[in-house]
Amino acid sequence: MPTAAVQKLYEACNENFSSVVAPEPSSRSIQTLRSVLDSIKPVDVGLTEELFENIYGYGFLEPNLQKGEHSMIAAQWEAPITYFHVYECDRFSIGIFCLPASAVIPFHDHPRMTVFSKLLFGSMNIKAYDWVYPMDTEPNTSQLRLAKLKIDNIFTAPCNTSILHPTSGGNIHQFRAVTSCAVLDVLVPPYCDTAGRSCTYYCEYPYSSLPDDGNMITGVDSDGGFAWLEEIEKPDDFIVEGAEYKGPLIEA
Repeated sequence: MPTAAVQKLYEACNENFSSVVAPEPSSRSIQTLRSVLDSIKPVDVGLTEELFENIYGYGFLEPNLQKGEHSMIAAQWEAPITYFHVYECDRFSIGIFCLPASAVIPFHDHPRMTVFSKLLFGSMNIKAYDWVYPMDTEPNTSQLRLAKLKIDNIFTAPCNTSILHPTSGGNIHQFRAVTSCAVLDVLVPPYCDTAGRSCTYYCEYPYSSLPDDGNMITGVDSDGGFAWLEEIEKPDDFIVEGAEYKGPLIEA
């Protein structure tokens, strides 16, 4: 019997991330995992139309048998974001977020982590920033930190896996569902409060919207894709409901 795709994903993670890596995995390990993720389809992780309908009351796939393609059915009412926990150890974690149309995962960071995000179906806007200055050299002394826009695009499945690095590639990002969609996330290593890898949420302010009261920094173009990010508490309206993973089991 062929090895399940999710088992291949686990084995690739287990072989390439043999320890809690710092500051990040090698480029070879990153490309190996990206190649595995690029080939994964919704059904490989147990996401079927029936399962999605049980959660949200509507299906997500409408098969086009002639072309082998799918069109998305957008949500017509509000529904929670659902998270399927697939696997986690101290070196990496695997999970799936299902988002109804218009749902938002707010700006948050991944300190000292590399993040692989594979859009399984649907369309999603990803907006992501990197810090302009390291924490210990930040010239601004207020609650606001200067960030540079790295990504602000709509992605539609099938598409390549996106990768966020610890200090580049858009480590602080937001997901906004254009249609109902699902994203498979691999975190290397996973969040861990005691290891200094806590999730922080942020509010975004356009760079040019703030008065010149000492926050403006010499040499920064207000039209150059910069913004101020302010640390906030987890938004009250950001609710994620856990659900039992129904896909192929991983043999660790």
